[in-house]
Amino acid sequence: MEGDDELEQLRRRKMEEIQRSNSERQMSEEQQKAQEAEKARRQQILRQILDPEARERLANVRLVKPDLAENVESQLIQLYSMGRINRIITDPEIRDILSKMTETRRETKIERRNK
Repeated sequence: MEGDDELEQLRRRKMEEIQRSNSERQMSEEQQKAQEAEKARRQQILRQILDPEARERLANVRLVKPDLAENVESQLIQLYSMGRINRIITDPEIRDILSKMTETRRETKIERRNK
């Protein structure tokens, strides 16, 4: 009888583990689908507001500086969502935006020279 109780407890634990594992996998799949949907929505908006050359430039920047490209895209999408972008952004405008975002302060170096 005692062995039957232990066996039943083991079965119950195993069943709980399986259910928990399935639940975690399902949540992971749902999160992945949500991320894919968000990515598709972002790409759709960018296709609407960027001309092909500007999209290509942003894709090239993404290869070198993914954080910068992500930041620019997020700002453009936010401005579009707020209704502040109502035309197509061209390549020279993207270059200008990128240059403004990558401006760094120049450090002044003082060099002493011995005579």
